[in-house]
Amino acid sequence: MTKLRNLAVAVCCLLTVASCQKDTPGTEENILDERLTAALQNAGGAQGADFFKMPDSDDYANIPQDPRNPLTKEKTELGQMLFHETGLALAPKHEFAAGTYSCASCHFAEAGFQAGRVQGLGDGGIGIGIKGEGRSRSIVYRNDEPDAQPFRSPTVLHVAYQKNMLWNGQFGATAMNEGTEANWTEDTPKAINHLGYEGTETQAIAGLGVHRQRVDGADEITRLYRDFFNAAFPDFDEEERYTEETAGLAIAAYERTLHSNEAPFQKWLRGDLTAMNDSEKRGALVFFESANCVDCHTGPALNSMEFHALGMNNLGDCPEETFRADSELTDNRGRGAFTGNAEDDYKFKVPQLYNLADSPFYGHGSGFRTLKEVVEYKNNAVAENHRVPQEQLAEAFTPQNLTAAQIDDLTAFLTHALYDDNLRRYVPSSVLSGNCFPNNDPMSKSHLGCE
Repeated sequence: MTKLRNLAVAVCCLLTVASCQKDTPGTEENILDERLTAALQNAGGAQGADFFKMPDSDDYANIPQDPRNPLTKEKTELGQMLFHETGLALAPKHEFAAGTYSCASCHFAEAGFQAGRVQGLGDGGIGIGIKGEGRSRSIVYRNDEPDAQPFRSPTVLHVAYQKNMLWNGQFGATAMNEGTEANWTEDTPKAINHLGYEGTETQAIAGLGVHRQRVDGADEITRLYRDFFNAAFPDFDEEERYTEETAGLAIAAYERTLHSNEAPFQKWLRGDLTAMNDSEKRGALVFFESANCVDCHTGPALNSMEFHALGMNNLGDCPEETFRADSELTDNRGRGAFTGNAEDDYKFKVPQLYNLADSPFYGHGSGFRTLKEVVEYKNNAVAENHRVPQEQLAEAFTPQNLTAAQIDDLTAFLTHALYDDNLRRYVPSSVLSGNCFPNNDPMSKSHLGCE
């Protein structure tokens, strides 16, 4: 008995020593954690590493929001339903397409809340596939008829950290758009800026009209959601409670709660040092130190409200079929097309970096098909779009001289450490119309298994 007890003590001591050795200062894992902690302290300013942490999605007090559209549980619940509600599709180009698409048609959870194809396709699209890659144009729609925008559909993840929306930042009455009132053209979606909201709210309100959806208080779909509107907007007069404005405000509230806060990097920030592997940690060090990606991609969403010209190709340059995306469009001037200032030409907003791996199209024109291609493009800093004058290119668009190993590690960080694999938690189990969603056309219903 004594021998058994001594053996147990010996084994316990060995395990204790092994455990201590795993965490001993000086191992590569600990050195990487210590270096990354120091890098984040430096990059995060006064807040240090906390500057890059995301709040929980129901932590409304700590989610950036428009003071004119405060977040509430009731409002976000309504917004979640309306975002996925195909019943709002009441004004398609062809009557047979009514009730077949939703906001989520172009901002699909499985595709990282962006389009799963080279270009988002709402009205006029059919099918969906697994991650949105199977959506295509209905043969009934001419090439100029589908509801499609001339740029890659940006994700609605982390819009809470954007004061102005779209690649050119045209939506939103505040921040970068103060002083641009002369460009809020009447009888265009930009006129919604006159309501005075921030970009997320402005885009959501304008988007209902742009994407041929309707909320007028008298239609059947609004009546279905009447109790939801009542709970979300009790302070609105009844005649103003069931409108495209309030529907847009609810959708915007929901969008502001969409955070990739279960990504490994976010877990690491909260203390789980095993959430990232060594390659991803080395990639984070390249991001925050060697390549200084953090100079532009910063804060919880790793984005910024800056606009830069990087000389990337336009959507019309893609080999796939695109709609209303000619490479010579004025819209391809980016921020300059909105402001009218030549100094803004070809500059596009710095995007957020989470869940990019969900949809294999990158850049405002979907010109890159892997994250490694984007990393290599920025590392080499050779503009591919001959239309962009050299003098317009961003000062920071210079060769980074990263090694092949650093490129691989940085790609690993972007691909895996910034990837939240549980975005389905933001999708409702059903919508009140009873329709299939995010699309409700026959082909999509077959793909989704909800016939």
